[in-house]
Amino acid sequence: MFDVLLSIVIAFTITFLAIPVIINVAEMKKLYDLPDGERKLHHSLITPLGGIGIFAGFVFGCLLTVHFDQAPEFQYFIAASLIIFFLGLKDDILIISAIKKFIGQVLAAFIIIYYGGVQIKSMHGFLGITQLPEMFSLLLTYFAVIVIINSFNLIDGIDGLAGSLSMLSLSILGFYFLNVNLVPYSILAFSMAGSLMAFLIFNFQPAKIFMGDTGSLLIGLINAILVIKFINVANTPNVKYPISSSPAIGFALLMMPLLDTLRVFAIRIFYRRSPFSPDRNHIHHLLLDKGLSHRMITILLVSINLAVVVLVYLGRSLGCTFLILSVIAFFFGFIAILYSIRSKPKLVVAKSPSFNREKVEIKPSNIVTFIQDSVLEQKN
Repeated sequence: MFDVLLSIVIAFTITFLAIPVIINVAEMKKLYDLPDGERKLHHSLITPLGGIGIFAGFVFGCLLTVHFDQAPEFQYFIAASLIIFFLGLKDDILIISAIKKFIGQVLAAFIIIYYGGVQIKSMHGFLGITQLPEMFSLLLTYFAVIVIINSFNLIDGIDGLAGSLSMLSLSILGFYFLNVNLVPYSILAFSMAGSLMAFLIFNFQPAKIFMGDTGSLLIGLINAILVIKFINVANTPNVKYPISSSPAIGFALLMMPLLDTLRVFAIRIFYRRSPFSPDRNHIHHLLLDKGLSHRMITILLVSINLAVVVLVYLGRSLGCTFLILSVIAFFFGFIAILYSIRSKPKLVVAKSPSFNREKVEIKPSNIVTFIQDSVLEQKN
């Protein structure tokens, strides 16, 4: 327990101290994330290098508290994290092609699967499937890891959202691993959670810094490792706290980033576009169009995700298949409601700065109506 608390303190402190330094250096070197009008929603110059602070806090939190003789696979987790870190950092500064990012992610996945022992070996009853053939097991694990990594990268579209969703999943997984005496995995979860806690102080609306690909790809990798480990451990007969339907709970933990990414990818492919091309189809874009702020959207989506996790846990006896299909149905039902509700135009009254009630006759003010991305003006 002491090691877990120490990892949180170390990770939080290092990230909290590092972020202001990164912001100052970025201002001096003009390292900003320029608004492009397609996918990015901010309209000011903000650095995307927050992932450096997250990585620093996370790595030091792990290295100083994990006993590697008890968990030798952690050296490979750190190695995979280094690959993802430099991959994301280069993309934040120089921009790299999608194929190079994909190759780097496959390499990181190879390390944690082949050397770290992270593998989905059973479906635990989902669709009536239990044990998987070795080749199919490996392909499914590679697919799951890469999709989870990219899901957090793509859900990072508004202030605080990716970090808050990750905080939710990491905290729940960290507490579970602590209760089943898998302290190293609990440290892995809480080190990242501690770093994100410090980062969110600077990232919650209005954001002073973004995590960039450096941070979002990293939290995706750590979530992939922990969720797959949770699914395997929770169904072990001799575990201290066995949980039936663990794949459904793991799926519910990542519901928002995972299903939203798969949905947006499907839309882009349907329209014969690259899955990585920019658009405004993400769930946070739909909510922004309804007039919600970044802060309100983050709180809403995290609350919904938490409620779904609690409901799936309470209904774990209903079986994996029913629960996972129910989560999918709920998510797409929520999306359908968002599409069906039309956004109401906002009316803004503009007053003249030289207006004088005594000398000037009162006339109607200009009304500016905002309808989604277009602006219509009605002049007197």
